[in-house]
Amino acid sequence: MRAMVLHEQMEIEAAPLRLEEVEIPEPAADRMRVKVNACGLCRTDLHTAEGDLALHKRPIIPGHQIAGTVDRLGEGVERFAVGDRVGIAWLHEACGRCRFCGRDAENLCTDGRFTGWDVDGGYAEFATIGQDWAYPIPEGVGDVEVTPLLCGGIVGYRGLKMARPQPGLRLGMYGFGNSAHVNIQVARHLGCEVYVFTRTEHHKRHAEELGAVWVGEVPQTPPHPLDASIMFAPAGTLVPEALKILDRGGTLVLGGIYMTPIPEMDYPTYLWDEKTICSVANATREDGEELLRYAAQIPITTNTVTFPLEQVNEALLKMKRSELTGDAVLVP
Repeated sequence: MRAMVLHEQMEIEAAPLRLEEVEIPEPAADRMRVKVNACGLCRTDLHTAEGDLALHKRPIIPGHQIAGTVDRLGEGVERFAVGDRVGIAWLHEACGRCRFCGRDAENLCTDGRFTGWDVDGGYAEFATIGQDWAYPIPEGVGDVEVTPLLCGGIVGYRGLKMARPQPGLRLGMYGFGNSAHVNIQVARHLGCEVYVFTRTEHHKRHAEELGAVWVGEVPQTPPHPLDASIMFAPAGTLVPEALKILDRGGTLVLGGIYMTPIPEMDYPTYLWDEKTICSVANATREDGEELLRYAAQIPITTNTVTFPLEQVNEALLKMKRSELTGDAVLVP
């Protein structure tokens, strides 16, 4: 099969991913082979390619927002049938034995494995997944359109749950990429007022189109203190700015896998009055199942731009330069 393979980490400008012919994977027991119909690009893929995240497997086929069709079943697979549409997300599997798995916190598993990092992912024509870790894709939700939900969407949704959404909640969002443009739709569905901070003009317009009540840039101040905010941008320098405009008892959720250093902060100015900072680490299957139900129910719309498999380096470079007008999706 054709696949885009990463052997050595380097700046994306150097095109580190190479098109190669590799063996088609065979599914082991309780696993399925999936024909990849679409695979979304995530900023985590960029961090993996450029070396911000250490490689767990070398070489590796990245990609962890996969929508496809079940192509072959391993022994013991009963949950899905050949021809079913399924999604594969960032969390590839958890051990099921550690104390975190035992308290329904599989996202914190001490031996978890991740798609496109520990195991080969979706920058290819085929991928494999355990039957318990695949998501049924709802009817009416297209393969290309669902891919932005399968990582940034799910992790962002977990962050939204940590912000405790409810009618009238004043919710800030910092950065307006994949996660934010999906989860503003859920937040508004749940009755929140959403305030968006972004520097990019087309992201500002998109936020307004999706119902943000205010759109601006840091250090601009919205008309009201915020009850909660989600930090999608991986910029630690924004953390004090976000805390400063939280109301008493407010929560700041850090929603990225990677963030630049957070500056030293004065306690009375930024953290007094029972303000809370928390981080999001991956997501659970329950998070993904809930978000996909919303995807069909609301319905969630996504703004995508497709690329052929061999143009993944170019697509990641456009992502790095904020030149994309939608979420990049590979279509093998």
